Amino acid sequence: MSSLFSLEGRVAIITGASRGIGEAIAVRFAEHGAKVVLVARKPDALNGVVAKLPKGQALAVPGHTGKAEDVKAVVKAAIDAFGKVDVLVNNAAANPYFGPMLDIEDSAWDKTFEVNVRGYFMMMREVARHLVERNAPGSLINVASIAGLRAAPLQAVYGMTKAAVLSMVQSLSQELGSANIRVNAIAPGLVDTKFASAIVQNDDLRKQVVARTSLGRHAQPDEMAGAAVFLASDASSYVTGQVLVVDGGTTITV
Repeated sequence: MSSLFSLEGRVAIITGASRGIGEAIAVRFAEHGAKVVLVARKPDALNGVVAKLPKGQALAVPGHTGKAEDVKAVVKAAIDAFGKVDVLVNNAAANPYFGPMLDIEDSAWDKTFEVNVRGYFMMMREVARHLVERNAPGSLINVASIAGLRAAPLQAVYGMTKAAVLSMVQSLSQELGSANIRVNAIAPGLVDTKFASAIVQNDDLRKQVVARTSLGRHAQPDEMAGAAVFLASDASSYVTGQVLVVDGGTTITV
């Protein structure tokens, strides 16, 4: 393995790691040598992912990233187990409502912002403070969405939260650059996950997306993992404040 993409000696926290994109990133990080701390709300699902990884290389920490006490507990558990944190992958997300923006209930709005914006910020803040205290370089990676880059009909509030994530990435990258902490985002297109099932499992909606995607198909979760490995490794040592779009060419179409 090229040392440029090696994650040997690094410890990564990955949220939303019990399935889909988060699980795929955890598997690839472990393959590249990282110790991984997997976070999600369902312990059984997390333990199932840990069982697939080399013994002693992964830790499951159940938690809700929208709650400050859980965020602090996650980072503490990672440090207690592996001595430090070098990389954060913010991937946990919520999208409880799919439909016209004007019809969303306040509770669904609040949940979407709690996890997708508040949770991402609190995780980055906690890990960044740890890195600054250690005077150590680090990489904060945020799984956003192309819904944060353009109109997102039927999932507009979700799109708003992802646009907010991209704004955080830009601002924090400038504030943390002098500490050698890089902050970036990955913006996936349509990926075959349970999270995106409202589109993937709807033939009409899926065909509409695929028809305007250059590669003529939707993605699989593992196709997002390479971008995360790149942003976590020394291969991206001069990359910060950026949005890496991984959408098969969807956003370049009219």
